[in-house]
Amino acid sequence: MTAPAKVNLHLEVLGIRPDGFHELAMVMQSINLADRLSFRTTADAALTLSCDDPSLSLCDDNLVMRAAQLLRSRSGFNELGAAMHLEKRIPIGAGLAGGSSDGAAALVGLNALWGLGHSTSTLERLAAELGSDMPFCVAGGSQLCFGRGEVLEPLPAVQESLAVLLVKDPGVSVSTPWAYRRCREVQGDRYLTGESAFEQRRQVLRGMAWTQPIRAAEPPPLRNDLQAVVEPETPAVQAALRLLLSLEGTLAVAMSGSGPSCFALFADPASCSAAQSTLEHLQAAEGLRSWCCGLRPDGVRIEV
Repeated sequence: MTAPAKVNLHLEVLGIRPDGFHELAMVMQSINLADRLSFRTTADAALTLSCDDPSLSLCDDNLVMRAAQLLRSRSGFNELGAAMHLEKRIPIGAGLAGGSSDGAAALVGLNALWGLGHSTSTLERLAAELGSDMPFCVAGGSQLCFGRGEVLEPLPAVQESLAVLLVKDPGVSVSTPWAYRRCREVQGDRYLTGESAFEQRRQVLRGMAWTQPIRAAEPPPLRNDLQAVVEPETPAVQAALRLLLSLEGTLAVAMSGSGPSCFALFADPASCSAAQSTLEHLQAAEGLRSWCCGLRPDGVRIEV
C-alpha cells in the first residue's frame, strides 16, 4: 500500500462547531511523498505492527493499529489477524497527515486482505471515526474539505505537472491541538457563528476560480489561518518560510496544516528540483531537510 502525504492549499478556520471542534474550510492536495504499508495474514488472530523508524510508537495509539482494530471489530470476525509493516518516508508530526494516511492505508489494505468488500464510502465513514484527515487520505487527489475536515467535495483533477518543495526541521514538531487552542485564543473574537455564516464561506471557496482545476496560470493564494499563530512561536517555521520565499520560480509559499512543514508551489518538477539544489547549501545551516514532490490524483492505493 502507498500512503501519500498531503498539503493544505487552503486552511480557513471558520469558528466553533456545536460539538466543540473547529469548523474548517480547506483545500487539500495529495503529494507523492508516501509511506508504504505491507500486510500478511496470521493464523493466531493477532494484530501486530513493525516499522523501520524506531521512534514511532507501535502500540494502540498508532492509527494503523487503531484502524485495524476498528475494521476487525465492525467485521464481526474476531479471528482475523494480520502482521503489518510500515516503511516511513513522511516526516512525523509534520502537518502532512502521515499518521492519518497510514491509518487510511490500513483500512483499505485490510479490507482487501480480509475480503470484507466494504465500499470506499464505507471506509471513509470508518476513517472519520479515527481522525479528521483520514477520509481525505482514503479519497486523496484534490478535495474541498469541510466540517472537521471529514466532509469531502472532489475538485477537478490537476492536469499540469505542478510540484511542491517541502521544508522541515526534522527535530521539531507542532501539536495540532495546541495550534487550534492558540488559534482560538488569538483569533477567536473574529470567528464566525452559526451554520448560515459557515455555509456562506463554503460557497465562496467553492466558487474560487483557482480550484477549477488547480493550475500554474492562476496558482492558489495558499491561505493557512494556523500559520499566523504557529509561525511567531516556532523558529523552524520562520526559517523554512524565509528560505522558500528567497527561491526563484515559486508560485506561492505557506505552512502545511498545523506545521512545522512549509512548502513552495512550482509550475513544474524541473523548477522545483532547481530550487531544491539552490536550497541545499542553505538548509543545512538551519538544520532543515527538503523534499521535491509532484501532485497526486489519488490517495492511499493498493500496489499491484
